[in-house]
Amino acid sequence: MRVLNFGSINIDYVYSVDEFVKPGETKAARSLSVFAGGKGLNQSLAMAKAGLKVVHAGKIGKEGEFLVKTLKDGGVDTRLIEISDVPTGHAIIQVDDKGRNCILLFGGANQDIGEAYIDRVLVGFGHGEMLILQNEISSMSSIIAKAKTKGMTIVFNPSPYSSLVPNYPLELVDIFIMNEIEASGLSGEHDPDKAAGLLMRNFPQALIVITLGEAGSMCAHKGEILRQKAYRVKVVDTTAAGDTFSGYFIAGLAEGMDIQKALDLAARAASICITRKGAADSVPWRKELEVGDIRI
Repeated sequence: MRVLNFGSINIDYVYSVDEFVKPGETKAARSLSVFAGGKGLNQSLAMAKAGLKVVHAGKIGKEGEFLVKTLKDGGVDTRLIEISDVPTGHAIIQVDDKGRNCILLFGGANQDIGEAYIDRVLVGFGHGEMLILQNEISSMSSIIAKAKTKGMTIVFNPSPYSSLVPNYPLELVDIFIMNEIEASGLSGEHDPDKAAGLLMRNFPQALIVITLGEAGSMCAHKGEILRQKAYRVKVVDTTAAGDTFSGYFIAGLAEGMDIQKALDLAARAASICITRKGAADSVPWRKELEVGDIRI
């Protein structure tokens, strides 16, 4: 199955710190690393490394051409990526001694997605093909609506969550993949189980996946909730864990796996990701899951 990811492409500036910077504080970082990133780019790499045929659409500035090479090297079709007059989107990421991260995001060219470009991207896609979306690009409502009229299956990761999300045509979404914060924002419930129940009622047509960090993940669908444990590993950097999980879960479903097996595949991939530094560079290849020494 061919998958279209209409998503963000970023440059990630990752600073290693002992603790996150507090309001009013000036702190010296231990190191700076520059990586390819963006939730869209990360998820495209995860899907491609999992074995899917992935086409990525999105925009970069002139200084972001190395990001296209990163996608190509990972097996992603990049022919639909265009160069914008706006600078490439970027993120400033702090990673602390516990492997946690906090991220400041600048949208840049990711926010230069207009109607004409959307039409150019979607012209070659249709019924039965999957569209993957995150909340880091502009014109989201238009993309969802136009893709649905073409019969595409819509997968939406509402990250980063914003007040705009409830205004999107979410009734057209077939699969939601989100973390606890995004689930709370969309449902108004802080407890993941209550959030899952409410989201099932509000979006009965959709399969809803909620990632829970160290507690694993859950999937709510047609009145049933499935649960997946997280694999225990030494955490180095969690930056692209959610994107790796999303990409591998989508790959599992596209291959015809049942939901539980797809959740397990995604959990294995995410567990490898968090043992490595960086975003795109930390996404594992499928063969690594087959030989890895992972234990629950």
